[in-house]
Amino acid sequence: MSSLHCLTRKEHRLSKVSQSPERSALSPFGVKDLDVLEMPSIPNPFPELLCSPFTSGLSAGLFPKANSRKKQVIKVYSEDETSRALEVPSDITARDVCQLLILRSHYVDDHSWTLFEHLPQLGVERIIEDHELVIEVLSNWGMEEENKLYFRKNYAKYEFFKNPMYFFPEHMVSFATESNGEISPTQILQMFLSSTTYPEIHGFLHAKEQGKKAWKKVYFLLRRSGLYFSTKGTSKEPRHLQFFSEFGTSDVYVSLAGKKKHGAPTIYGFCFKPNKAGGPRDPKMLCAEEEQSRTCWVTAIRLLKYGMQLYQNYMHPYQGRSGRSSQNMSPMRSISENSLVAMDFSGQKSRVIDNPTEALSVAVEEGLAWRKKGCLRLGTHGSPTTSSQTIHRSQPWFHHRISRDEAQRLITQQGPVDGVFLVRDSQSNPKTFVLSMSHGQKIKHFQIILVEDDGEMFHTLDDGHTRFTDLIQLVEFYQLNKGVLPCKLKHYCARMVL
Repeated sequence: MSSLHCLTRKEHRLSKVSQSPERSALSPFGVKDLDVLEMPSIPNPFPELLCSPFTSGLSAGLFPKANSRKKQVIKVYSEDETSRALEVPSDITARDVCQLLILRSHYVDDHSWTLFEHLPQLGVERIIEDHELVIEVLSNWGMEEENKLYFRKNYAKYEFFKNPMYFFPEHMVSFATESNGEISPTQILQMFLSSTTYPEIHGFLHAKEQGKKAWKKVYFLLRRSGLYFSTKGTSKEPRHLQFFSEFGTSDVYVSLAGKKKHGAPTIYGFCFKPNKAGGPRDPKMLCAEEEQSRTCWVTAIRLLKYGMQLYQNYMHPYQGRSGRSSQNMSPMRSISENSLVAMDFSGQKSRVIDNPTEALSVAVEEGLAWRKKGCLRLGTHGSPTTSSQTIHRSQPWFHHRISRDEAQRLITQQGPVDGVFLVRDSQSNPKTFVLSMSHGQKIKHFQIILVEDDGEMFHTLDDGHTRFTDLIQLVEFYQLNKGVLPCKLKHYCARMVL
């Protein structure tokens, strides 16, 4: 009787738990899940084996306690159209989504990974800033729109903080107040981040008239209050300026197919698209004459819209929704080419090589030494074997038989900063290759040819002065030495798979 009475009390206690509205609201999976959630956590005796500096700052924000926030499923695409579905909290930022994909795909985080919003119907896309809420961006999409989130590298995302001289050409920048002497690009950047002073960006743009196919070339002026155009030539008088768009309720997008979809006069298009639900949805299309001009306009608009928040994103890349960044973590920064010098380690003491002619001679000698090293590695007399001729095909920087236009598109997509490169098969000569790289916001192409020396074949970029047994040696050499190139190879352009 007593044992039966105890069993009845246990059943009654379980029944009360399962019927409690407060407890059932915690988990949709029943009592068993409640027991799991309520188990005390066992401390990890070896936290350094499971936690890295990359994840420590995210532990509190990126992986919240169970059921503390409503979760949604988002789908993110890579450049080869593979995708991955993620269940994320409603207040997750773009930076946290990138961090999740980096960790799950085992990629190296060099702070260039970026989330893009792609609108195929308009043929435009934009960077989703690291601090933006992803679910908030998705909430502005229409039900019938086939918009996508893309995850890829963008080396130019914060490049204007490192090299502002490439982003603000003198002929496009003026100042509301008179200044004494010349103002450097760094000072211009500081003005954008200031709340008291600001530079003005001005120049001619092609504007698409609303509801029409025609484009009209107009003089525009960018100020902190918005974008204006002049009704009388290049006049900046208030009575001649008309308001075109502001930044608070609009996002700026870069056009990917402006000529095809909108009949734009050039390929350097961008647009303002309202982002408020219930308001006007039609974009305001603009078009620049060259890439440098478009880059200047878009960069200035980003700075005027987000200001110091962009600088915080750049300086504290691991700061997520929790507002805490990982401790003891110094942000990775690309080394300026001006800080690199040629060194000689052949003697008892190392020395800096100041003479450019001697530095070039050392670079050539190093290339010859690498060739001999390659001969020993291949076990031949220097002639490329079948393996050395095909070993490059497994490298992420090699893109096989893509066209010149496709190479330019890939480099432009991943940010045409100095040193972004890829290697591809030559279309004009099937037995040679082409090195495509960016420098000065322009894409340049260099042919890699085969030269013969005593019956042995080598790859070269400089008509045989520096020769290599395979493409891997060539790429590694020019990552360390400028040689005949306008700059060193810094960032390879790769298509990542999710």
